Amino acid sequence: MHQLVLIILSSILTQQVLCINFPYEAIQLTKEDIANFPAIDFASSESEPSHASGPKCKAFPGSLDWPSYSDWSKLNETLEGSLLKPVLPTSACYPGSSFDTAKCNFVVNPPGNTRFFVDDAATTLTQWPAGDTCVASLNPRGNCTQGGFPTYVLNVTTVRHVQAGVNFARNKNIRLIIKNTGHDFGGRSLGAGSISIWTHHLKSFEFVPAFTIGEYSGMAVRVGAGVEAWELFNFMVTYNITIVAPGGSTVGVGGGWFAVGGHGALTSFYGLGADQVLSIQVVTADGRFLTADPFTNEDLFYALRGGGGSTYGIVTSVVMKAYPPINMTISTLNFSLSNRPAPNSSTLIPATSILDPEIFWGAFNLYTRFSEKVVDAGGICFNYIRPQGNNTFTFTTSSQFAGLTPSQVVQFMQPLYDDFKRIGLNLSNPRSLTSSPYGSGRPASGATPINTRYRSRLFPRENWQDDVLFNRTIDVIRKSVEAGYVFHGIPHAPRIEIAGWPGRTNAVNPAWRKVVMHASLMTVQGVGLTAEQAKDEEEDIQKYMNLWREAMPESGAYMNEGDPREPNWQQSFYGDNYERLLEIKRVRDPWSVFWARTTVGSEMWEVRSEDGYPSGQNGRLCLADI
Repeated sequence: MHQLVLIILSSILTQQVLCINFPYEAIQLTKEDIANFPAIDFASSESEPSHASGPKCKAFPGSLDWPSYSDWSKLNETLEGSLLKPVLPTSACYPGSSFDTAKCNFVVNPPGNTRFFVDDAATTLTQWPAGDTCVASLNPRGNCTQGGFPTYVLNVTTVRHVQAGVNFARNKNIRLIIKNTGHDFGGRSLGAGSISIWTHHLKSFEFVPAFTIGEYSGMAVRVGAGVEAWELFNFMVTYNITIVAPGGSTVGVGGGWFAVGGHGALTSFYGLGADQVLSIQVVTADGRFLTADPFTNEDLFYALRGGGGSTYGIVTSVVMKAYPPINMTISTLNFSLSNRPAPNSSTLIPATSILDPEIFWGAFNLYTRFSEKVVDAGGICFNYIRPQGNNTFTFTTSSQFAGLTPSQVVQFMQPLYDDFKRIGLNLSNPRSLTSSPYGSGRPASGATPINTRYRSRLFPRENWQDDVLFNRTIDVIRKSVEAGYVFHGIPHAPRIEIAGWPGRTNAVNPAWRKVVMHASLMTVQGVGLTAEQAKDEEEDIQKYMNLWREAMPESGAYMNEGDPREPNWQQSFYGDNYERLLEIKRVRDPWSVFWARTTVGSEMWEVRSEDGYPSGQNGRLCLADI
């Protein structure tokens, strides 16, 4: 294998010294490839963006500039058959050649842990941005069309594949999107008339016992872009190490997770995903394969760590910090606001059922206030308030601590339970706790699509340090939940002090360094919702999100779980880093090869939606009228 890599390296078109993490990165475009198919040639520094003097829209199926069948066939030949023209799984529910009753039943009512959707070339786990087209239904209306899903998917397994896809899209003025595992809540992995670069199968991993770069000297890991969190946890078991990882088992480690920051159970202890990165391998908009680290292509290294995904290049692998094994101890808590039983009822009311709404919200107030102590101890909380109808709610949470023993956690949590008693709530502090390694093995995990829409805010520490401001914060959360929306709070604190080197100099939203909690207001968009109904829902929830913004006007939001229609998104998602990131974008991608909503520089373009869905991707991408 090593001899093969050396032979391939000798024929690489670019003559730069590169850090190759895995053999698939040594397989790159050659002069012979380009001579056989000039449409995949690299860009030169003099290459003018096509929109500068030519078309004002990306090529689109049916447009005169859409590549011919022979062009696509030649691309597929160059890629050894890796170019896919995906058929949507939901097409099985519609009349036509794909109709299949059994498959339709499966996609409408799938088992919860299936790998089918994660391993499907086109599927994203949030599908509302694709529009009301080809939805999963046993009684479908209308026809099945591709909608906002890509026209072609390039199943990349080498850097050569990525380079060819990027060069072809740029040279032919085609919209390009990037998809890893499909964990995309805002439509950034969707796009009508696009070619999708699917990095899901870049699965390589290597443990490096001793790695030194700049100020860092310690253990590290090389991780392919397609490695999922459950796979990473299993590697932790194999090598008896700890790696900061996403909480969701099927989230890709080397994709959009760290590109926008990336939180997890160790966020308050070791920092964000972006803080762990030591080196990045990336294909940029000109098609070239580069190393970005603290001393090489420093602008890219800065931007790729927190400055947004689908913007500056396509990551093929990363080098991340690794740590010694560490144990986690978790303490859980739940209570609910219930209706009073009927007079003379013999129903026993459990201690966790609260009949007085002021006590319910008082308990939530106490827990949220206490969460500041949890995050300052290196912990993280994970909680929900879910409306149950008729003005009843459930609150569930887990407080997770790295490096503390069960007895230490019980002692740590006791003051909170003492406070509960003071407001008349007699809850027991769980004492039968156990610790387990953070790097515990996980089974192969799957996921199913659900049309969750997120709107979020980073809750700053200053809102905990002023009683009036804190009570106002709790009040706006209460108003939102009482309006029928799900609240999801994740108290954590990725302070700049724990980001380490080189994490403290990355492009993570500065507002995130000052938080005690990241929280979302969530809805699930129903299947078959019309564009007008979606707009009405959007208008209603924005009334409550505006209350959140008014309570913390100087803060921001986490784009991966944020609102694609976030007002003043440049400041909310990127803070004061935006202008520097925009300059990097203009230098590295003057052709606008990479585009996704609310990414840096995206205000230059807009989707001309065919169905009117708010933030939808079912339409042609064109220059915006700005």
